[in-house]
Parts: sequence; C-alpha cells; structure tokens
Amino acid sequence: MTEWMDVVLSRRSIRKYEERPVPDEALGKILEAVRFAPSWTNCQCWDIVVVREEATKRKLQEAVAPKNPALKSVAAAPVVLAVCGRKGVSGYYDGKASTKFGDWYMFDLGIAAQTLCLAAWSLGLGTVVVGLMDHDQAGAVLGVPDTHDLVALIPLGYPAKTPSAPKRREIDEFVHWESF
Repeated sequence: MTEWMDVVLSRRSIRKYEERPVPDEALGKILEAVRFAPSWTNCQCWDIVVVREEATKRKLQEAVAPKNPALKSVAAAPVVLAVCGRKGVSGYYDGKASTKFGDWYMFDLGIAAQTLCLAAWSLGLGTVVVGLMDHDQAGAVLGVPDTHDLVALIPLGYPAKTPSAPKRREIDEFVHWESF
C-alpha cells in the first residue's frame, strides 16, 4: 500500500488534542495543500480564517450545537480553521447557476476540507470537521462578510487520542456498474 493510501485509510476524526502548539511550518504546509485543491473553473472559492486566540475559540464554541460530539474540541484545539465559501462564484457561468444544484461551493469546500484534513494527518496532526452549529453566529464572531458563508470549523492539533476506525460499508454496497 502506498504512503498516500496509508494516510487516507488511517485518518480519523480527532476530538481530543494535546496542549502543544501547532508549528507555523506545519500550518503553512496544510494551507499550501488547500491552495492546490481543485475547484469549479479553478475559482478557488474558499477563504480560511486561522484562529489561535483562546477567547475567540470560546466564542466559536458557543455557536456549536450542545449535542455536537466535537463541541469541546473547538475551544480545546490549539488552532481552529474556519472554512468559508464565497457565494455566487462556484457553479456559475455568466452570473447564472449552471447546474441543477445551484451554487457549487459546498462541493468545492468539501474537496478543500478533505485536502486540509489529509494534509494535516500526513503531518501527524488531527482534525474534525464541525458543521452542526449556528453558522451565522460563528460567522459574526469572525467578521465573515455577506459575500461569504462560514461553512465549517476544523479544530487542528496533535491527537491526544486516536479512535479506532468506524464500521465502513463494503465496496459492493455503494458501487454500481454501468447503471444504478
């Protein structure tokens, strides 16, 4: 198995982090990986807010739904990356939505977030994608403009604990050949 496949198959959602800081060099490599994530017409519709301030992380945590299993990780992680999407760019030609799905930025942000998470894991850092929250409240904490939506928070740090792999569907349960 290639090193790349090891990263893909071993990555886990990490919700508990060590207290040690994330080095700037590692953060730079992760952000460089995001820079090269593919997107609709190469529009690169993402903006990422890097949050290290304890007070800001606590305010972001207040926007996370109380039943979210990643609630504590938002304030506890050394870094939180807020993934924001520029509206009305991805999935558009001539100012009009070009697919039945309208704005394509959620797809592009998913690719960027996965790239971010895999790059982090390859450097020994853990992440969890947090989406169950009051997005407007979290966006207001960070001053996200009306031209963008805050879509996800991604806590980042050295894993204090790595969970075992959750049960996965077998390939033949989700792959269809030639027709559904």
